[in-house]
Amino acid sequence: MNDPRLRSFMTVSKALADENRVRMLALLRGHCLCVCQIIAVLGLAPSTISKHLSILKAAGLLDIEKRGRWIHCRLTKADRSHPAAGAHRWVASAIAGSSRLKEDRQRLRGILKIEPEEICRRQLKKRRLQ
Repeated sequence: MNDPRLRSFMTVSKALADENRVRMLALLRGHCLCVCQIIAVLGLAPSTISKHLSILKAAGLLDIEKRGRWIHCRLTKADRSHPAAGAHRWVASAIAGSSRLKEDRQRLRGILKIEPEEICRRQLKKRRLQ
């Protein structure tokens, strides 16, 4: 595929074709979150979260920033000509009222009350016990 615009569109479309990735985008709407917070809300393995985040980043839907030991994610402010620019608005309107996403937001409210360092410590301890 030699058309960069079409290639970008296809990459965004494929990134949006997974429920967990859409849930991640919904969580990040209005928030910059540490990966450990996303793991805590979705309850998925760190490697699974990492793969999903890399797909979303490659599609231009989110930015990932490493700050010391912590990795933070936020929605991109995509160039208006990039397909990701309208994707955030489309996703938000298409999934408004989802009961699953309401549950995620409720869990996120509880997670945001805990320091990310504590969440990471708990996750590490849990992985060691498995």
